[in-house]
Amino acid sequence: MWKTSLAAVLAVSAATAGAPLVAHAQTRTQVVQWQVQVIQDGQQIDAFDGTTTVGQARTDTHHHVTQHNVGCKDQPAGSIDLSRTLTVSPTQADPDAVTLQIDAQETLEDTDARQTDTGCKSPPQPRKVAASHPGLRVAAGQWATWQIVDKNPSLVYRVHAAIATGPSTP
Repeated sequence: MWKTSLAAVLAVSAATAGAPLVAHAQTRTQVVQWQVQVIQDGQQIDAFDGTTTVGQARTDTHHHVTQHNVGCKDQPAGSIDLSRTLTVSPTQADPDAVTLQIDAQETLEDTDARQTDTGCKSPPQPRKVAASHPGLRVAAGQWATWQIVDKNPSLVYRVHAAIATGPSTP
């Protein structure tokens, strides 16, 4: 009886000794390389890229300060900071596809030309846009699109992502 119990304990111990190694290999963290192209009215106006570990997030902000001629004398006046902030977080990755959670905050210019009551130019007004995609799936080797704003101006994000072959960068 004792020999049978000892044999059973040794068999269970031998079988479970390799379990942590198998579990560790299955939970190996994937690193994703991604790129986001910002398309406004059909033209690429900005781009973001990064390498981020699944379950982590990366936030980047780009600024573009613009100034317009305004008033009856058509002179340069007050500037507007057109900022764009993206937070990209890979939530799943495998060789067939990557799923990204994307949060975006944009400051856009109103495309309508405005005038004062006397016919003088008014500066364009900034417009804030916030959008969130909980799970944009990007197929391997493909680009996915996400429409942020339909018109005035139209704003689309083109997204590419794949499992990275090198180490993650901050």
